[in-house]
Amino acid sequence: MRTLFIENREEIDKVIRACKTCFVAMSDDDRPYVLPMNFALEDDTIILHSAQKGRMWETIKKNPNICINWTLGEELAWQDVSVGCSYRVKSKSVVVEGEVEIVDDYDEKYRLLKIVMAQYSNREFKFSKPAVVNVGIMKVRIKNIKGKVFGAKAVTPWNQKED
Repeated sequence: MRTLFIENREEIDKVIRACKTCFVAMSDDDRPYVLPMNFALEDDTIILHSAQKGRMWETIKKNPNICINWTLGEELAWQDVSVGCSYRVKSKSVVVEGEVEIVDDYDEKYRLLKIVMAQYSNREFKFSKPAVVNVGIMKVRIKNIKGKVFGAKAVTPWNQKED
């Protein structure tokens, strides 16, 4: 089994949109810090939301550089059932590096909240003014994006196509 890069941006976006949670990694001084978060994707921007206080919020204010991971799939596969090192989880993964921009504009926050909710539901949502004012909205412009497929079958003379 092999690890292959996902070269097509549309395929990368499909992996992201198929996930319900992303994992956001940041650096709190010299300590790594990772949180699961809800998100949305809009073109080359990841949208995150949270409370406007707490460890994550303070960490991002000090260092806005973050890394985000999405992983899709958990099927166990192996090349030889009796060889432990041949086991692998078949999955697809996307990693994004970027810098957080905190959004303060009310109309933009409202617009971005609608996009976040569209990631999870096809219902139309409205938000009260206190809800918009009190939520923390962050945009992460994608600086670097990579997608991978883990556990792909190797091409052999008797198997000419990869999964």
